[in-house]
Amino acid sequence: MITRRTFLGHLGAQAAAAGMLTNMAFAKSIHRLGVQLYTVRDLLAKDFEGTLAKVAGAGYKEVEFAGYFDHAPQDVKTILDRHGLSAPSAHVDYPSLDADKLSKVIEASHTIGHQFIVNPWIDEQMRKEPDIWKRIAATFNRAGEQTKKAGIQFAYHNHHFEFVPENGTRPIETILRECDPKLVKIEMDLCWTTVAGADPVTYFGRYPGRFPLVHVKGLKRVPDGDPPVPFDKAIPQITDVGNSDIINWKRIFAKSKEAGIQHYFVEHDAPPDPIASIEKSAAYLRTLQF
Repeated sequence: MITRRTFLGHLGAQAAAAGMLTNMAFAKSIHRLGVQLYTVRDLLAKDFEGTLAKVAGAGYKEVEFAGYFDHAPQDVKTILDRHGLSAPSAHVDYPSLDADKLSKVIEASHTIGHQFIVNPWIDEQMRKEPDIWKRIAATFNRAGEQTKKAGIQFAYHNHHFEFVPENGTRPIETILRECDPKLVKIEMDLCWTTVAGADPVTYFGRYPGRFPLVHVKGLKRVPDGDPPVPFDKAIPQITDVGNSDIINWKRIFAKSKEAGIQHYFVEHDAPPDPIASIEKSAAYLRTLQF
């Protein structure tokens, strides 16, 4: 005979199982994982197509370029197609934002299929100039207007120094406030943001929809020292995603919709074995649900 206690116990177990299935049904994961090719830059210089084949073999579907290693745009597109890869984004240096140079970048981007053009770096000497970040923001707005007319979105990729206040204002805030949200997006490097002691989720909530691209790389610990920590002290703390990694990826990616994230690019600035590194990061991220 089934007692009342047994009956209620069965109901509780069934409810718990149903809840678990419901949570699994609504859990999200990264379906098209990408890699920033800066991670494998030395390998690309030696064997461009062979390295892209290894990237595809590691399970990646998207790549983000940081140079084409003397390959013509049409050749790049042909190689990508041959290995089932797409390249939604590419990094270009600040001087390339000059109107004439940017026109050539846009032309190459159309050939390869880039949807985003990203400036990833401001030289240290330039960063020392007075009121430089407002001038940078103005340049970004102009570049964003030019790329927008060509059907391509412009974005800026951060490191950690953008979170150190200058005259009471963080440069990242200057960019986000001074730039037109439709013209300039942010490719947030989630690791460097963490190195700076900032919380990506806070920025997602404050500036929703501004972060269509993110860089995903692990961090063993936040380096000691006054911000911004020198790069030679910070980079050794970078690790494969999920490998002795202090970053709570599930918490961050749970806010992907609010942030507007469309593309996730794995990166490691100085991996001992680049292919092994991207394989380990991909293995972790494939199982991650948020």
